[in-house]
Amino acid sequence: MVRNGTHRAVFIMAGPGIGKSAVTDAVTERLAGNMKILRIHASSALAGVPFGVLTPYTGELTAEESVSPVAVLRSMWSYFEKLKAGSGGAVLLAVDDAHHLDDASAGVLAEVISAGWATVLAAARPRPGLPQPLDQLWYDGLAERVDLRPLNREQIEEVLDHVLDGTVPAATVDSIWNASSGNPRILDALLHDAAEAGVLAKRNGIWMLLGPLPADGDRLAGVVAKDHLRRRTEEQEALKLIALAGPVGRKVIEDISGAAVVRSLLDQQIIVEAPGIPAELSIWNGLFAGAIRNTVSVSRSLQLLEKVRAHQDPTQLRGEGRLRAVEWALECGVRVSDDEMLAAAKEALLRFRNDSARSIASRIHDPAMVPLAQAIQARALYNEGAYTGAAALLDECWLRLADDPQGPAVLLLRVSAHLAIGHPLGMIADDVEKNVPLSSDGERSWQEGLLHLLHLGAEVNFPALNDEVDTMRKRPPAEAGEPLRALAEGLLSHALGSAGRPVQGLEAALLAASELPPLEGSLFFFPEFVLGRLVSDYLAMGEWEPAEREIDHYAAGHTLGAATFNGSLQLLRGYSLLRQGRMERAYQVLLPAVEALRLNDPLQLYRFGTALGFYAAARLGDTEQAQRLEQDHKDADAGWPAHDLLAEAYMAAAAEYLARDGKGLAALQTLMTTTQASARKGNLLQVLAMCWDLGDPSVVPMVQAAARDVEGRWAEALLTLATAWENADGDTLMATAASLEEAGFVNLAREAYARASTVLEQAGERRRSRQAVAQREKCDHELGERFREGRFIAAAPTVRLTRREQDIVELAVQGLTDREIAQRLMVSVRTVEGHLYRTYVKLGVRSRDELEAALPK
Repeated sequence: MVRNGTHRAVFIMAGPGIGKSAVTDAVTERLAGNMKILRIHASSALAGVPFGVLTPYTGELTAEESVSPVAVLRSMWSYFEKLKAGSGGAVLLAVDDAHHLDDASAGVLAEVISAGWATVLAAARPRPGLPQPLDQLWYDGLAERVDLRPLNREQIEEVLDHVLDGTVPAATVDSIWNASSGNPRILDALLHDAAEAGVLAKRNGIWMLLGPLPADGDRLAGVVAKDHLRRRTEEQEALKLIALAGPVGRKVIEDISGAAVVRSLLDQQIIVEAPGIPAELSIWNGLFAGAIRNTVSVSRSLQLLEKVRAHQDPTQLRGEGRLRAVEWALECGVRVSDDEMLAAAKEALLRFRNDSARSIASRIHDPAMVPLAQAIQARALYNEGAYTGAAALLDECWLRLADDPQGPAVLLLRVSAHLAIGHPLGMIADDVEKNVPLSSDGERSWQEGLLHLLHLGAEVNFPALNDEVDTMRKRPPAEAGEPLRALAEGLLSHALGSAGRPVQGLEAALLAASELPPLEGSLFFFPEFVLGRLVSDYLAMGEWEPAEREIDHYAAGHTLGAATFNGSLQLLRGYSLLRQGRMERAYQVLLPAVEALRLNDPLQLYRFGTALGFYAAARLGDTEQAQRLEQDHKDADAGWPAHDLLAEAYMAAAAEYLARDGKGLAALQTLMTTTQASARKGNLLQVLAMCWDLGDPSVVPMVQAAARDVEGRWAEALLTLATAWENADGDTLMATAASLEEAGFVNLAREAYARASTVLEQAGERRRSRQAVAQREKCDHELGERFREGRFIAAAPTVRLTRREQDIVELAVQGLTDREIAQRLMVSVRTVEGHLYRTYVKLGVRSRDELEAALPK
């Protein structure tokens, strides 16, 4: 627009830190060879001085002339003419912070633009916006306006992929996007500070956040300092007040700093207002607010605290504002009552501000409140994956909270903490039995009842759990919610799904979910516990979309707990994709999920996750990652026992894919005959399906028998496939494949098409056999199985490339380097090199240049 002269002025509009100055600099740098560049730096200090910013170009005017618009215009025209006389070329006026221009200067620039004396490139903030004379040019079509927006999530992901060498999982992208608010200046500072602090670290090729993003890094401090220097003193003071107290009532800040200052800061979008009674102000970005707080000394902070307290009604404080008031007082050494600290610690915990929850709760000394304060500290430690410390605190306080409404949640949390550090459930049960006295009527205490439920859940004993739940359901519901009933329904849900009754299991999971609203704010993670059961039942039924919907719904409503529960959430996503046969996508999700669970495993899913990851890696031929995940599984502490059967099955199947020596398949066949497997028809059907996938058709009759006893669409689909497979009729197989594909079981449809192609070929119907192959390849494409199709599937009939070798060959032929292939497939460069070497040997070539020629056209 500037270079071709289609517009005489271009206005770049963006909020602070979005990049308008960087864009202006880049444009002027690009045009410096063709145009004469002049700069004008507007500022709030000169905003009240008519023609102040134009002084460099009006130096020859007298004092009387310097306030005359005509004289200023004549002086600027003369300046431009002298400049062009030197070497020719048009003039480009680059104006920074044009929103600070005084009206007189803006009027002169508008005249310059209209007369065509120079082209103007002006950068300004949308609020308060451009002065009226320049705005009018845009309305009249003489200027073009370009609005820069904060980076969206996809753009942040692109930046991270470009900057970081390795895989950046969705959770890391989300955290950095939310923390930076899409602001490029904050993003740049954040990445440097997080890497410098070791918070952003590469683990097994995956970039993980090992803790909260820092607000005290040097780069972010520099951004804040630069921002402060550009502001008036009264604005700086108001920002400090809002950063220290926020969210804080607007009237409080207006009373202290003045309404005009507040309006100015709102116009500049450096603060935001939350509507309500009272309306509250906050700094636009949480990390930016933290960085401002770090610039204030304790003595100055205390002075500001007293100012705010003089104008603030404590009864109006709520939520985060109430929490911040307590944090601020404690930072200044001001005494806070134990009641206030307990309420604030609970609020911090709800917001997953774990450091704050621990710090505040540790200061509580009232003997009556100490046990609950210890439990709050323990949950904060648990959120951070510090299970040993959490268990120690819970061992100390759980018995003293026996009569507290939080008692069941605290005991559940204690059990979870001990399981997370490898202690068996029986050890905890023995301790409870030793410490809880028998009731006078001889009935089990609620503590013993809770442990009994957990034992039944660990054993996946659905008949006994069903009896316990039946008894609970006959009792009238409690107004405050029943944590034991939520637990029992959730455990029953999982047991029913494992036993092949996922439809009934889903009903139990939904009843467990109905208990959740009264349990909001509990010290145990009931919502996540129930979500896992709900999703597992949907997956057992073959209802992929409802399972994904439940995961998405939870993720959207629980962003604050992402650092704690995201690994568990991603494991559920990966498991869903794996069950659907979307192996490539499942692998991409499972690898980061395992790394996240390695740091934080609240639901004891890490061991199960390593089994799933090992299976996906082995299926895809990624030997190096598979062997690492296999070792991770062996080294892991015991997880939740109810997952052990499936974990063992996935490990055996993975070992078979890796070695192809029959040992893994034999282990699966042995597993089928165990008492556990025969009692869990749903799990047994999964084991049989794994054997079938491994090429063992002898299990097909067993699949038919087991599938008849299992509820849900997946079992029905598997039964349909097994029946058609046994009948070995080409027409029936093609019809079955089409119906399975339409029903959403694309991986099963693929197998039906593959079987149909073989049967039809044997019957001499080669044309229809090729149709079946084409349909199978279409299923591969839908599943993301890129390399089972086209010329890569039959790279010479005598040559068998593994799936991973096929992946690497495809990318190598596209021209990607070994490092680029490694990043794309989330493997090491050494793995790529090894696979390529073996491929060369198989194909009889010596380099990647000969690869394409060795493949059939």
